[in-house]
Amino acid sequence: MNIQTKYLGEVAIDERKIIHFSTGIPGFPDETAFVLMDLPDTPIFQILQAVRTPSIAFIVANPYQIYPDYSLQLDDNLIESLQIKDEKEVAVLSIVTLKQPFQTSTLNLKAPIIINTNHRQGKQYILNTDAYSSQAPITPQSVEREG
Repeated sequence: MNIQTKYLGEVAIDERKIIHFSTGIPGFPDETAFVLMDLPDTPIFQILQAVRTPSIAFIVANPYQIYPDYSLQLDDNLIESLQIKDEKEVAVLSIVTLKQPFQTSTLNLKAPIIINTNHRQGKQYILNTDAYSSQAPITPQSVEREG
């Protein structure tokens, strides 16, 4: 299947790789099908692209690669709705807000995207804690300056 994307133009995707968000992503309730694509030349960042609407795409990153001590507890409702049986089938991503210069970009640690990689189901999960920010610094240098 071919789709138009925001960052990569027309791309062939494997329909079996589509991630289904039953209630969409906050702000985009009608966008329920996304695909995760690698962002060329960057090992940390990926693109979460809406299948139906080319203009809807998010740059995402595994928060543990930037904040190794990041920790979250999934509630039972989320575990049940995503049919999670084992933590090995869970991927956690954070949406990146790109800014210029790049070093001022931020990562949303407060509302990670949780994906069941086996069942291809996802949900943005808003953490009930003040321990994490929706605008955490993205670069280790800015983290060191804050700390």
